[in-house]
Amino acid sequence: MEISTEISAVEPDLTDLVVRMDGVTVRRGGAVLVHDVDWAVELDERWVVLGPNGAGKTTLLRLAAAELHPTSGTVDVLGERLGRVNVFELRTRIGLCTGALADRVPGDEKVLDVVLSAGYGVLGRWREEYEDADTSRAEHLLDALGVRHLADREFRTLSDGERKRTMIARALMTDPELLLLDEPAAGLDLGGREDLVGRLAALAADPDAPASVLVTHHVEEIPVGYTHGILLREGGVVAAGLLDDVLTDENLSATFGLPLAVQRRRGRYTAWLK
Repeated sequence: MEISTEISAVEPDLTDLVVRMDGVTVRRGGAVLVHDVDWAVELDERWVVLGPNGAGKTTLLRLAAAELHPTSGTVDVLGERLGRVNVFELRTRIGLCTGALADRVPGDEKVLDVVLSAGYGVLGRWREEYEDADTSRAEHLLDALGVRHLADREFRTLSDGERKRTMIARALMTDPELLLLDEPAAGLDLGGREDLVGRLAALAADPDAPASVLVTHHVEEIPVGYTHGILLREGGVVAAGLLDDVLTDENLSATFGLPLAVQRRRGRYTAWLK
């Protein structure tokens, strides 16, 4: 199967870019995690990263989160070149929600404090001081994600869906310029998935929301309002661009190695084996 790394014939305005990758390859040991990736995310875009296990999705997200440096090629995030910037300062401008981060939250931490502590970039509140405005913002975000009533609960008592919504609220706490979501609906039942996807759709529709990148395995988890997609297979780009142009039968079949059909209805996608 031939892998294409072409993104678009139109060069984006550099002043509007929040992520830019040029010729990016990441190697670890003898493994190539992603290779020759070109990708650009603009200020008002909402991107989906889609592909099978081992395709390089999480690697791409970690590069955008300034958690990983490329072996070759260049990565610019929020106007800063990785390798030339203090990544600890850069990360304060990025909202990140991953399962690995949730696993590090102390089990006895109150939900409100999980969100509040993002202001200091810590997990586990200790002696930090927060203003009333910080508490109000944390409560507002929990309310927007449907978990305000859980503010005084311990994190370990939450369901998977409640934990994910709490961690998204935490990712938004610092008013980030870039929001990165790694499989936010993974493991949820149908009701939990649809509730979360609906809330992410509302966030995507907010003109003041940050540029967003969402990683998933399933087209059914793509919220309404997401504008662009990048399909990965074996570390390479199959297709990237406007979502309706990217999510075709041909591209999805090449991505997952099966004859697939895809359909869009009321802004949501479904896929099935032909």
